[in-house]
Amino acid sequence: MADYDVIVIGSGPGGYVCAIRCAQLGLKTACVEGRETLGGTCLNVGCIPSKALLHASHMLHEAEENFTKMGLKGKSPSVDWKQMLAYKDDVIGQNTKGIEFLFKKNKVDWLKGWGKITGKGEVQVGDDTYKAKNIVIATGSEVSTLPGVEVNNAGGVVVDSTGALALPKVPKKMVVIGAGVIGLEMGSVYARLGTEVTVVEYLDHITPGMDAEVSRAFQKLLKKQGLNFILGAAVQGVEELKTKAKVTYRLKKDDSEEVLDADVVLVATGRRAFTDGLGLSEVGVEVTDRGVVEVDHWKTNVDGIWAIGDATPGPMLAHKAEDEGMAAAEAIAGQAGHVNYDVIPSVIYTAPEVAAVGKTEEQLKDEGRDYKVGKFSFMGNGRAKAVFEADGFVKILADKKTDRILGVHIIGPSAGDLIHEACVAMEFGAAAEDLARTCHAHPTFSEAVREAALACGDGPIHS
Repeated sequence: MADYDVIVIGSGPGGYVCAIRCAQLGLKTACVEGRETLGGTCLNVGCIPSKALLHASHMLHEAEENFTKMGLKGKSPSVDWKQMLAYKDDVIGQNTKGIEFLFKKNKVDWLKGWGKITGKGEVQVGDDTYKAKNIVIATGSEVSTLPGVEVNNAGGVVVDSTGALALPKVPKKMVVIGAGVIGLEMGSVYARLGTEVTVVEYLDHITPGMDAEVSRAFQKLLKKQGLNFILGAAVQGVEELKTKAKVTYRLKKDDSEEVLDADVVLVATGRRAFTDGLGLSEVGVEVTDRGVVEVDHWKTNVDGIWAIGDATPGPMLAHKAEDEGMAAAEAIAGQAGHVNYDVIPSVIYTAPEVAAVGKTEEQLKDEGRDYKVGKFSFMGNGRAKAVFEADGFVKILADKKTDRILGVHIIGPSAGDLIHEACVAMEFGAAAEDLARTCHAHPTFSEAVREAALACGDGPIHS
C-alpha cells in the first residue's frame, strides 16, 4: 500500500499550491523540500524579496522627489542598507512561515530533504524511500550561466539574482548583464539607491518578447531614471579583481571591443529548468536537451508522474506554475483541470510597472490578423497626475471585425493590478466595447483602461 496518494517534489508556488489543492480534494499528500524554508525560489530568493527592495527603494524616491511638492518637508531619509535587508528578510520569513502554516492546516506532510524518483511510485528523500500513487515534479528553475562568466555570490562582486538580494553594501557602479525582467528590476532598485547602473544586452532592444512600442517607451523612462543601456553587445567575459570587476563586451554593429569597470556585476541572463539529480532518465521520463520535462496536460510519458511550472515548457512565471499546480491536482483527483495559456499575464515591478496579457502587435502582424489599437495616456488620468505617476499608457489590441480583445499592454501606475481587468475580460471573450461600457470608479487608475477601450471605438473622452 502506498504511503501517499500524491508526493509533490518542490515547494515553490507550483508545488505548494498543488500539494494544498491535492489535500483539499481528499488526497493524502506530501511535499518534498530541501531548503530550510518552504516557498521555493519565489518566496526565498526571487519574487517576494525583490518586491520588498523595489518597494523600499521606491519609497526613498518618493521622499526625495515628491514629498516637498506635496508640502511634506523635512530632512531627506538616509539609507540604512542593513536595516533594509533585515526588512526584506522579515518579509521572506512571514511568507515562508505562512506556507508552513497552510501545510499544517491542510494536513500536508513536509518531507525535508532533496527528492529523487527511484522507481515507479517511489521517491527517495535522504535515507528514506516513500511510495506514492502519483508524483508531481515541481522543481522550478535555476539561474542560467553565461560562458566566460563565473558567479560567486559569496564574494559579492560577480553575482546572480540571489546574490543581488544580499550585497554587503550598495555599490557605486553596477553592470547588469541582460535587459530582461530580473536585470531591470534589480537594476532599478540600485539606481534608486544611488548606484550608477549600466545594462548590457545582446539584443538591440530591452525586454525580449514585449510589445515593441511598450518596450521603447519603457527604456526611455528607465533612462530618465538614470539607467544606462548598451544594446547589441555580446559579453566576452568578466574578470573579477579583489574588490571590483572588468566586463569585456563586443558591439555587434562594428565588432569593436569595449571594457566596463564595476564594483558589482549582476548576471541576469535568464533561468533554466532545474531537473538535474531527479533520476528522470533512469525512470524513462522524457526531457529536452535543456532539461525541460515534456508534458501533455501536465502528464509525463510515464504513468503516475506529472510535471508543472518552470520545469515544463512555457513562460517561467510563478502564477503560471500555480495554475498548473491547481489543474494537475484536479486531474489527479479525476476532475477536468484547466489552464488558459492564452490569458497568462506578465508584470515587471519597476516604477512605472509594466504589464501585458495576450498578443503583442508584432505577433498579430505575423499572424496576418486584422486588428485595431486603442491607446490612452495616463497624462489624461486625473488620479495619475495627482500622484506624480502620469508616465505611460494603456494599449488595447482588438479584432477589427469582432472587437474581441486580443491583447492588452500597460505601462504606468499599478499596471500589475490593472492588467487583471483585461484578464477577466479576455477569459470571458469580451469585446473592447464591453470594457468601454462598464462603469469605472472615479478617480482611479483603472479609468485609463476604460478610455483605451473607448479608443477602440469612437474615441476616448479625456484625450
